[in-house]
Amino acid sequence: MKLENRDGLMLLIEHKWKIIATIAVALFFFAIIFILRPLSDGIVLGLVFAYISRPIYLKLNKNKRIGALVATACIVVPIIFILGAGILEIIQQITWVVQNQRQVIESLSSFIQNIEIPDFLYYEIRHRIQEISQSIIPLLSDIGIVSYAKDLAIFALNLVISIIVCYVLLSDGYNLYQKVLDITPGEYQKIFQNYVAELDKILGGIFIGNAYAALFVGVVSAIVFYIFGFSHILALSALIFIAAVVPLFAGYMVLVPLALIRYFNQGIGPALTFFLVASIVIYLPPELFMRPYLASLKSKVHPLLIMLAFIGGAFVGGIAGFFAAPILMGALIAAYRVYVRELYSNGYRLGQKIDESKTDK
Repeated sequence: MKLENRDGLMLLIEHKWKIIATIAVALFFFAIIFILRPLSDGIVLGLVFAYISRPIYLKLNKNKRIGALVATACIVVPIIFILGAGILEIIQQITWVVQNQRQVIESLSSFIQNIEIPDFLYYEIRHRIQEISQSIIPLLSDIGIVSYAKDLAIFALNLVISIIVCYVLLSDGYNLYQKVLDITPGEYQKIFQNYVAELDKILGGIFIGNAYAALFVGVVSAIVFYIFGFSHILALSALIFIAAVVPLFAGYMVLVPLALIRYFNQGIGPALTFFLVASIVIYLPPELFMRPYLASLKSKVHPLLIMLAFIGGAFVGGIAGFFAAPILMGALIAAYRVYVRELYSNGYRLGQKIDESKTDK
């Protein structure tokens, strides 16, 4: 036992500078993460935008700088216009609701009274509204939504950073990959390449497979909402875009409530007209033309896992968490798949060595 302890201690002493260097690098890494934390939204968004823009960039790969600029302009600008401006408008509306609780409650009560429902149901709904006003709305105020809404400069800065990060990753991302590959030990380079290829396939199915259809849906929905005279167009379009990105969600979760509101305000005819036109114009082109083209981009990850990653990430990390959680989940699944593939390639199956003599027979 003493010999083993002495050998272990000597091993630590022998590699003390490597251990110190590793700890120092780790500390610097975590310090950088802490410093860049306020800009995490822009960095993660830039990474996602670069991934979505990459197919266009590859088509224009003759000139890296111009290709990166065109791809960034074609994809990032519309997404930021829909998602960024829409989220800002949503935050402003939530802020207004928190600051004008009494007016909101009176408007809801007046709306419910005008739709001529039975008295017992009217008083029950009004009671529920009062409970919400006394619990959920103060909670929203306590968690800092009002203060976050006032910090629009940081959010705008993150949007600018996302554009810069997207452009840099498109133009110089391959060089960064090569540098990481160069510092990877030679015996692990093949595994690292397989891991990157698997992660690329998973993230392609999660983001690229839905992003183009979601972008089309978001832009067209803004036009449809404008034609039908809805207010808060950017906020509604952002909700449509997010619903189209997240698996198991659908834009009908937004269209159906809007059709009901239109029914109570204008009647059954305008409500049906809006719902039919919106459904055909917004969803028919993606399903007929874009979905078949993007059918090959599949992550082979269950949609429920992806949905939980999106929603859980949003609750934990806001905008950055919304997109970072699926990336982390994809990284974990890619590591598992590469590990299993390596086991099979080395003759292991289900944790046991395959008997080659039996397999030959």
